[in-house]
Amino acid sequence: MAHDPWAGVAGPAVGGAWTAAVERTVTGMGYDLVDVERAAQGLLRVTIDRVPGRTYPAGDSAFVTVDDCEAVTRQLQYVLEVEGCDYARLEVSSPGLDRPLKRVADYERFTGAEVDLTLKEPYEGRRRYRGRLLAGEGGQWRLALPDGVRALDFAFDEVREARLVPVVDFKGRRARPETPEASGSDEVDGGRRE
Repeated sequence: MAHDPWAGVAGPAVGGAWTAAVERTVTGMGYDLVDVERAAQGLLRVTIDRVPGRTYPAGDSAFVTVDDCEAVTRQLQYVLEVEGCDYARLEVSSPGLDRPLKRVADYERFTGAEVDLTLKEPYEGRRRYRGRLLAGEGGQWRLALPDGVRALDFAFDEVREARLVPVVDFKGRRARPETPEASGSDEVDGGRRE
């Protein structure tokens, strides 16, 4: 089941050509469209991310910059005007350090990363888990739990929410480790009870 980035977007243009135009614009500029949300008082919130391996005019940072958001905002303002989208304010932002994983493509991109996972239904009395995201078999996913012994197997459609665990390095920004071995640490809390 793929995430629909347009779910929750209300107004007369829902399902109209402008939704495809926003996605085309963001991806055409070389960014990943993470989410689109229509909020109170006419706010249209668009969340973008950089695609690994691409070169951007605003520099080679792995993270979305203010310049990236400004460029996408300017372009979307033109597109949304042409498409007749009714909104009061447009906000383009980065997904943050605790980036949500909303599509199967996000799970594939961040395989090996540490994630916080909330299930729709409790498993063994819990809904929330923390661990290393791994690809399972037959379209399943696996969360390797911090004890190094147990793992949680789950399907994409069983997840209410998944987010990257923020990695903060006060000595300087370093890229997130690609594999558990590269991080040198398996110290995590193992999840929280709901």
